[in-house]
Amino acid sequence: MPETRKPFIRVGVIGAAMCGQDLYQAAYMVGRHVAERGAVLVCGGLGGVMEGASKGAFEAGGLTVGILPGSDPADANPYVRLPIPTGLGHARNILVVQTSQAVIAVGGKMGTLSEIAIALKLGIPVIGYATWDVDPAIRKARSMEEISKRLDEEINRL
Repeated sequence: MPETRKPFIRVGVIGAAMCGQDLYQAAYMVGRHVAERGAVLVCGGLGGVMEGASKGAFEAGGLTVGILPGSDPADANPYVRLPIPTGLGHARNILVVQTSQAVIAVGGKMGTLSEIAIALKLGIPVIGYATWDVDPAIRKARSMEEISKRLDEEINRL
């Protein structure tokens, strides 16, 4: 009989495909924290917040998964180790969230809003940094320390 192993914890990082340096750096730090906690980083695989988070996790030795909207794995940012091309366009947002056990929203626009709504509908915890404030269930964080604390709480809960 094969040895059973504890499954990986999967943390989604969502946010805008184009962002300023401040949100990119915040996403980078979130990605590092995810990897340092031994969790897999799941994202949409493109630029902006997704790239920042992927870079942080990648540089910390973590596994990065990019669930891409298109059909070409080469579309992934250079820090995605496992690109998953879907050909689903924006509908891939459902897969990003459904794959995650907790979601961290960093900034973001309408695509991020849709992912937050999906996560809340599915009962997946959402931590929000400089993002939409549309529901009291979003655990707001105003600093990297708060993000780290809330993420640690979610990881320990899993």
